[in-house]
Amino acid sequence: MSSVSIPPPECMLRPLEVPVRYLFGPGPSNVPPRVLAAGGKPIIGHLHPEMYEIMNDIKKGIQYAFQTENNMTISMSGSGHAAMECAVFNIVEPGESVLIAVNGIWGERVSEIAERMGANVHRLVKAPGGCYTNKEIEQAIEKHKPVLFFLAHGESSAGLCHPLIFKLKYVHIKAHFSQPYILIVWPHLEQLQFLWTNKVEIDILYTGSQKALNAPPGTAPISFNDRACNKMFNRKTKPVSYVFDMTHLSDYWGCNGSPTRGYHHTGPVSGFFALRESLAILAERGLEESWRKHKEVAAYLYKGLEDLGLKLFIPDKLRLPSVTTISIPEGYEWREMLTYIMKNHQMEMTGGLGPSVGMV
Repeated sequence: MSSVSIPPPECMLRPLEVPVRYLFGPGPSNVPPRVLAAGGKPIIGHLHPEMYEIMNDIKKGIQYAFQTENNMTISMSGSGHAAMECAVFNIVEPGESVLIAVNGIWGERVSEIAERMGANVHRLVKAPGGCYTNKEIEQAIEKHKPVLFFLAHGESSAGLCHPLIFKLKYVHIKAHFSQPYILIVWPHLEQLQFLWTNKVEIDILYTGSQKALNAPPGTAPISFNDRACNKMFNRKTKPVSYVFDMTHLSDYWGCNGSPTRGYHHTGPVSGFFALRESLAILAERGLEESWRKHKEVAAYLYKGLEDLGLKLFIPDKLRLPSVTTISIPEGYEWREMLTYIMKNHQMEMTGGLGPSVGMV
């Protein structure tokens, strides 16, 4: 007679089955065989010297992708939301003022994250896909004097690539020194040329592996410049999250100048293998070629959709090359359309998220 009272579930006695599908949603996407193979390599210890070398490679790959020399550049063990929370939790202390541009789901998410940790949150709200002028942002910053300003550069829930604020005086180092302003941008890789060739000073930059790098979800590149580091390493209180505390993560990633690394958590070894391989593919291809290819393919898609009589949600010059949003045709139920496409063509397309639900 068995000593256990709960028998093995029948589903666990069957082999794993995963359908083959074409993933055309905002992420994850179909991963190259080379990246899948890297994730299937034998596991090694997360504190082995070979793992540290792989982490060093990842850091250099992210620096290339972000076009930054920031020493405090790592990958979070988690999806893009992990990087989002890491940025807010380390920069903001309870009671401090935060200004968030909300024109899609990501501004909404950051607002909730900041409220949950006790920040005084102020929102600049526009309809999904709406853009902000320098004057609107500068006036809000002058009024609320935030320690952090958030703007989603790639607002995937609307398909918007927000124009960057090239001369926003309050976001740069010459802002009020008693109230430093930190800009966080959620990028899609193919839009980074607009970030860096125009020399925009960004204090914190992050993304998700599945969003920009064609890797499996579960890792999230993030980079802090020296100004952001000065703010987060001179806090009066500890960050609300131990897991996302950059004091420990900088030690784990070898970014704090110590000759040895400390144990903080068990990193996703296979996920880091896959992330490193996706960054290697990008380095081999080159950023300029990646940007060119995305623009070329996006333009081809736009024309094809418009030739079918469909209306694109975002005006031409403001579209994300990586996420194309289509206005829902009048008289159609978007959920029924997506279900039909999945059932008959094994193609994933998704509807809107947050405030854009029912619009795209």
